[in-house]
Amino acid sequence: MTQDFEQLAQQLEQHPDYRVLRRLTPTPMFNTPVPGQRLSKGVVLDTETTGFDAQNDRVIELGMLVFEFDPISGMVYRVLDVFDELEDPGFPIPPATTAVHHITDEMVQGQRIDDARVASLMQGVEVVIAHNAAFDRPFVEARWPLFEQLNWACSIKDIDWREEGFGSAKLEYLLSTQGYFYEAHRAEADCWALLALLSHILPQSQRTALLALLETLNQAQQKVYAVGSPFETKDMLKARNYRWSAELRCWSRLVSGDQELQEELSWLKRKVYGERSARVEVESLGGKVRYSSRQGDKEVVTI
Repeated sequence: MTQDFEQLAQQLEQHPDYRVLRRLTPTPMFNTPVPGQRLSKGVVLDTETTGFDAQNDRVIELGMLVFEFDPISGMVYRVLDVFDELEDPGFPIPPATTAVHHITDEMVQGQRIDDARVASLMQGVEVVIAHNAAFDRPFVEARWPLFEQLNWACSIKDIDWREEGFGSAKLEYLLSTQGYFYEAHRAEADCWALLALLSHILPQSQRTALLALLETLNQAQQKVYAVGSPFETKDMLKARNYRWSAELRCWSRLVSGDQELQEELSWLKRKVYGERSARVEVESLGGKVRYSSRQGDKEVVTI
């Protein structure tokens, strides 16, 4: 019967008015390494939580896939371990969040994620990848501080999906462009979806999505703070992807590499400060700091 459905799907794919999406099936073996090939170990990670505030909300599900990859080609080889456990947050899960991930109080009652197993799986890991690491990393580090010592990358921010021709960076959408669908908003399922996506070749750069992401780890990344920028430049800053911090009362944006930093400082001097001398702040963000709630090293730069 399955074969009959696949034949129907293949027939539909031949017609220009139809697109076919297949259910993503977890595949532990993506490619076979040659004997003696040196591979690196990475982790794709996803959490489900009680809310959005890492200080007051809690992780209630942690999903991880430990996998091998070639850091030169960005090719994914095989999944070494699968982890998915629930944890009781110690208070009722808000109904609004249960409506998203369908995790109930009854499912997590008395459960606790195995800390020793988490620590064991992180041995030898070179990079932790999450789809929206700025959300997952603060939650994970609050629960397991060992993650502070690992390099993190974000499959939303560290790949220029728009430049590659995609209209959105949402995981479900990106995977659908590759012909697949999956049951989203559970940690392990999201991990399988992300790893499958990272293994695909990007249409414009013709490299794997994983390689595009890994290259950002080798670039110096800084956050530029437009300290004291005139109010009337706010729309210009926003259009250039600056983000407003109500706490700091300042606009900031991320740049990668020394050349991009110098270009950004030059743009600020011309467009924002009107060629006047100004003092801005530059925060250095390595892989062990970026996307966390911790600050990197800051310095004041006169432009």
